[in-house]
Amino acid sequence: MPKHGKRYREISKLVSRQELYEPDEAIELLKKTASAKFDETVEVAVKLGVDPRHADQQVRGTVVLPNGTGKPRRVLVFAKGDKAKEAEEAGADFVGAEELVEKVQGGWLDFDVAIATPDMMGLVGRLGRILGPRGLMPNPKAGTVTMDIARAVKEVKAGKIEFRVDKTAIIHAPIGKASFEASKLKENFQALMDALLRAKPATARGQYLKSISLATTMGPGIKVNPLRAVK
Repeated sequence: MPKHGKRYREISKLVSRQELYEPDEAIELLKKTASAKFDETVEVAVKLGVDPRHADQQVRGTVVLPNGTGKPRRVLVFAKGDKAKEAEEAGADFVGAEELVEKVQGGWLDFDVAIATPDMMGLVGRLGRILGPRGLMPNPKAGTVTMDIARAVKEVKAGKIEFRVDKTAIIHAPIGKASFEASKLKENFQALMDALLRAKPATARGQYLKSISLATTMGPGIKVNPLRAVK
């Protein structure tokens, strides 16, 4: 088992492993633990009371974080004609059709989000084995297969993120940077919690938000009281 360094051991003393913190307290504490030499990402891990093995208990969705993620996102759009022009005007970093598909097939993956118009999916479908495992495949449920290209691009640039429950029933999502003001992190955290509640499957029984943990990239996990995580 790997040993933690002196810095980690010192900041871990600030956090009680037994206590369930109020969201405000957890975020204030999290900022105190952010002592790396770079601007650490703040991440949330939420254990849900669902069984991902059942199709009707899959939890997936998107949310626009009101204060963004703090990380510029490179957007690729598969589109032609007027929709390609619309994507460019909205701020997409890469726009194209067949030539982009060939470029990705050749191993190029220097983008964070892929968006496509519905008519392009026959072509983009060839990239399923490449983009699928990396979570980059355009999908209607995530709003990344759409005719409203301008809106999709602008939302991603503004801080839209996608969340999806993994096989252990946990959602992992970034909600900003350690340099963000505590109030902005709280707003982003609340927006994610609200989105998770809206995505709750009708078949889910019992406690839905079972446990919540906040952490910076290099910091210890801070447990949040799930009963106090939503308004």
